[in-house]
Amino acid sequence: MKQFRNPENLHKPLGGYSHQVEITGDGRMLLLSGQVGMKLDGNIPEDPIEQLDIAFENIFRNLQAANMQVTDLVKLIFYLAGEWNTDERRTLTAAKLGGHQPAMTLIYAAALASPALKVEIDAWACCE
Repeated sequence: MKQFRNPENLHKPLGGYSHQVEITGDGRMLLLSGQVGMKLDGNIPEDPIEQLDIAFENIFRNLQAANMQVTDLVKLIFYLAGEWNTDERRTLTAAKLGGHQPAMTLIYAAALASPALKVEIDAWACCE
């Protein structure tokens, strides 16, 4: 079972995430390698928001392959490189998650595995 919580003795989350997720009981856990904004054909668009959209789609394809869904996501770690529009990033993330608020961490990095990459997302999911 998953419990998403924002304890009252902590500040409100700065965005669409939960401060904590407790996982108990029997179930399955899925840990993804970092998903980047690369299309199936190997194309990496220059626009970071487009890369973010593709990275989410790659996460969703992984979830589908494991018979899981977006609400099974419990932790996302974003690694961002370069210049980003915070409002656009938050809007796209909220739309992709559809109101679901897993625990999240956001890290700005000097660079990722390739100079063309602007985003990489680690994702953890679990289901009963």
